Amino acid sequence: MRILLAALLALFMTAPEGARAQVLTFEELDGWAEDDPRDALTAFLETCDLLKDPLWAPLCKLARDAGASPESARAYFEMFYRPVLIGNPPALFTGYYEPVLDGSTTRTSRYRYPIYARPPELRDGTAFFSRAQIEGGAISGRGLEIAWLDDPVEVFFLHIQGSGRIRLPDGRMMRVGYAGKNGHAYRSVGKEMVRQGTHTPDQVSAQSIRSWVRSNPGPGHAMLDHNPSYVFFRRLPDLAAHKGPIGAMGRSITGMRSLAVDPRFNPLGAPIWIEKDGRNPLRRLMVAQDTGGAIKGAQRADIFFGTGDAAGDAAGTVKDGGRMLVLLPIDLAYAMNPEG
Repeated sequence: MRILLAALLALFMTAPEGARAQVLTFEELDGWAEDDPRDALTAFLETCDLLKDPLWAPLCKLARDAGASPESARAYFEMFYRPVLIGNPPALFTGYYEPVLDGSTTRTSRYRYPIYARPPELRDGTAFFSRAQIEGGAISGRGLEIAWLDDPVEVFFLHIQGSGRIRLPDGRMMRVGYAGKNGHAYRSVGKEMVRQGTHTPDQVSAQSIRSWVRSNPGPGHAMLDHNPSYVFFRRLPDLAAHKGPIGAMGRSITGMRSLAVDPRFNPLGAPIWIEKDGRNPLRRLMVAQDTGGAIKGAQRADIFFGTGDAAGDAAGTVKDGGRMLVLLPIDLAYAMNPEG
């Protein structure tokens, strides 16, 4: 019966064109038995009700009672899911975080660099003003300014992260999140720095870009304009301080348990097992709950490291290989590769 169902599901649930799908066992996952998946299970439940395929619904109900211990949480995944390797490793893992920045809701001599709300005339999929044009004042003075920050370099990196907390002069905290972009393709400033010879590939990190731009303000800001993509923000409703920013699924994401992925290959809301190599290896169950303009491909993920400077320091140096596997309900897993 399961084989018949998998064959029927294969009619509408197949690997994206050009991406190989292979069903593995949990024993083939490096470090699976050592991870405590309870935090991942909690993150999974944050968005589980948004998964559209009806096969997820009963698994979401069972998940609510599965996290009493690491063993029971692990058994839940082993019983109802199978790991699926989509695409060809090595993966590319990077990191992102939620910055905490100083700002003001009014312009002052200190706070002079705006972040903007989405212009009402902006249409998804159509090109708007470029970053350089917007920074040059193309939409200034229209009342679109949400807040003003004190550092243009931090404004740029807030765009890269897509969300943040702004500490206002009276101590209140404003949460802002992604509201859209200007329709221009993302271009990597780090790659351009390598091309121009200012850095070697192993020297490029968020920290090194910040340092170089601040030390070379003229050419530095021209370098930032190499990326014409520009992000618009919205003020988020008051979130509990312990809650992460809002991800692509409209719910809070979880530090060290949420990933940004390419949803053409890995469905949003699905558990993802990552095997990140590099200086600080990670073997951890996470959940696909966000997307990003630079996150393209089956073996590509951005790890959400959390909130604040320490999270930013950790996230900014990640550029590592490895592999990632999506955990799918058993019938969906075999539908991805009916012969697997």
